[in-house]
Amino acid sequence: MRKALRLLPLPLGIALCLPAFAEDKAPNWGLCPATDVLPAFGEAPPADKAAAETRTQQPTDIEGDQLYGTSTVPQYQGNVALKRGDQFLGTDHLSFDTETGNYTAEGNVRYSDSSIRMEAKRAEGNQEADTHKISDIQYQLVSRRGNGGAESVDLQGAVGQMHRSTYTTCDPSQPVWKLSAPQIEVDNDEGFGTARNAVLRIGKVPVLWAPYFKFPIDDRRQTGLLYPELGVSGRNGFDYAQPIYFNLAPNYDDTLTPRYMSKRGFMLDNEFRYLYDGGRGELRTAYLPNDELRDKDRGRVEYSGYHNFNANWQARAGLAWVSDERYLEDFANRLLGVTASNLQSQAGIYGTGETWTAGLMADYWQLTDYTLTEEALPYNRQPRLFGTWDQPILPWLEVGVYAEAVRFVHDDIHDKIIDADGEYVRNGVEREVLGGSRLDIKPYVTMPFSGAAWYVTPTLAWRYTGYDLEQGLADSIRANNLAAAGITNPTPDQLRGNTSPNRSVPIASLDAGMFFDRETTIGDKPYLHTLEPRLFYLRTPYRDQSELPVFDTRDFTFSWGQLFRDSRYTGADRQNDANQLTMALSTRFIDQTSGRERFSASIGQILYFDDSRVTLPSNPSPVEQGKSAWIADTNYMINDRWNLGATYQWDPKNKREDLASVRARYLMSNDGIVNLTYRHRINPDGTNLLKQGDLSFLYPINPRWSVVGRYYYSIEDSKPLEIIGGVQWDSCCLAVRALARRYVRNREGELNTSFQLEFVLKGLSSIGQNTDRTLRRAILGYNRDDLYLVPPSTTGATRDDYDPNLIP
Repeated sequence: MRKALRLLPLPLGIALCLPAFAEDKAPNWGLCPATDVLPAFGEAPPADKAAAETRTQQPTDIEGDQLYGTSTVPQYQGNVALKRGDQFLGTDHLSFDTETGNYTAEGNVRYSDSSIRMEAKRAEGNQEADTHKISDIQYQLVSRRGNGGAESVDLQGAVGQMHRSTYTTCDPSQPVWKLSAPQIEVDNDEGFGTARNAVLRIGKVPVLWAPYFKFPIDDRRQTGLLYPELGVSGRNGFDYAQPIYFNLAPNYDDTLTPRYMSKRGFMLDNEFRYLYDGGRGELRTAYLPNDELRDKDRGRVEYSGYHNFNANWQARAGLAWVSDERYLEDFANRLLGVTASNLQSQAGIYGTGETWTAGLMADYWQLTDYTLTEEALPYNRQPRLFGTWDQPILPWLEVGVYAEAVRFVHDDIHDKIIDADGEYVRNGVEREVLGGSRLDIKPYVTMPFSGAAWYVTPTLAWRYTGYDLEQGLADSIRANNLAAAGITNPTPDQLRGNTSPNRSVPIASLDAGMFFDRETTIGDKPYLHTLEPRLFYLRTPYRDQSELPVFDTRDFTFSWGQLFRDSRYTGADRQNDANQLTMALSTRFIDQTSGRERFSASIGQILYFDDSRVTLPSNPSPVEQGKSAWIADTNYMINDRWNLGATYQWDPKNKREDLASVRARYLMSNDGIVNLTYRHRINPDGTNLLKQGDLSFLYPINPRWSVVGRYYYSIEDSKPLEIIGGVQWDSCCLAVRALARRYVRNREGELNTSFQLEFVLKGLSSIGQNTDRTLRRAILGYNRDDLYLVPPSTTGATRDDYDPNLIP
């Protein structure tokens, strides 16, 4: 009877052919009935993946109430059971002809393993010819939710045909959606199936029909159609995209997406991906010939990828190009995307070790805001070489160095005017932007002394920054300095600038703090209460830096972290002088039963003992002797549902609030959430930089219905920034989301309206636009897990990869 084993694995490959579309993400099955469509067979062994991996090496046990017939044609009658590893085949009657290879299993045919359970009325075939016919099948997937049936299955070796087959993740008593096909051909060797006249029905309504398509039945990818995306917006009109997947090779593929927008025309998107042992990459392109709204050809090119040379060195690139300055405004779906003013491309080689980092890279910036000129773009760094080294010598002694050499270049500026139609156009005037090279070196020595409840860390650094400037840039800097000094008629010698300015300055700091803690009780709960004072003294002498250019340096936004940095600038073009002391105090209440931090509060301020005279041209006012703004931050977890937080900055000199931010979050028991935030920040001159309110929520009305929304409003401008309203309906196997969205589309405040509709067929895929992506961005906690995720650290190159000012 050992030959009868060939029957056991066959139903698995067939029953999986329709659910092979299933999505990778785990859906929410909370509304599903707890009962199985096909309950587990009592005689079957428990589902065991370990047993499944070794099933071919296991013996087969055959049992039955009666054994009769001959040795050539044995027959088992009553409660027949074949078991091997995790596999089970049961039937009322089994006969097998050992000479011809013919077999018949009749009555209550049952099969199960760690992946599937199946019932059929009859199975017959020939083991020698490897031909089989199984009739009247019902199946249920065990490893993932899904069930269905087939009128019959014909098998010949690895090739089979399913007749009138179905698949759904719904309960059979409530088939909200069902995928069916009158005929499906399956090739297990090739790993794909071919469906003819497949129909997807929601309820009794057919919503998708495919006369012919191929699909994978295992992990091997296959060329074919993916599910389309549908949308409507005031910017593009009716929007339909149909992805076509091409499985070109095991390690690279391509997805071509024709897209039709009723207001713009046809666009062609493409995504090419490759993967190999040492790296991977993606190339994304788009082309729209003759945009009917802009009357010109438009497109984009994006590439991202990396290659690992070894455990320490990696080459990375992120390249991007768009055809015009309004491309992101017209085709970006995110609120931040439409307000971006530039696009960065970069490529380089980066290394990291236990005590060092290094890199050689270059970048380029492209303007993507039609209201601005190239003057708003950062300098391109072509090339940039940087490195860091940090080495503990003794438990109380550590030495290190930061170094960077970079060449700065910039595109010419094309001035713009507004034409008769109100459009920004170039007026033909070009202005050259000159650049130069910069070397920045900052060695340091630090001595971290610490005990169980205290630490003292003195640090001494020396910073040298030298330049090699183009003569025109040096002359421009000199002219500005003379004008600021009131010299109106300088001589030619006075106007000639220094092309090799430099700055050398020592930096000394002392960071000290203590930790006090005590056990206390609030109500009936035990808490650990901490008190953490901290002092940070910084001393840097003044150096005249008026002859230095400003390539990549700006003021840090004043915040809690700024209290403990050794410079108030990011970038090496300025190193401020300082004689200042930061005083800060933090306290925390930690629930000792759960380990959660229920309450935390911090407050701090800088005392400036002298005026800080180093400034940037964009902010020429020095920091005067006295006190900085108070910075306070607090978070209060009232209970497991309520969380409050606030950040506040108060300027005692001008008697005004520089920053006020209040945030509240309420978590509902049924996965609902409400977020409320108020932000107010002012400019150094006292004018409002922003004043905004932000309300977002997910409110489940009942287990099936919920409403979502966001109202993001600029109080200063008296206009909304983004409004989202939507409704969601959920069931065991189907979810429907409908959203209406109105948001600012450009810097001029113009609004766009869009409508999104998505059908989520749980365990299969979704039809429509990706509403989940929109809602997770707009509503913090829409996916509850997002609240507890720690953002991953990045090893990629960013603008501030090298910046010693970022490290206190």
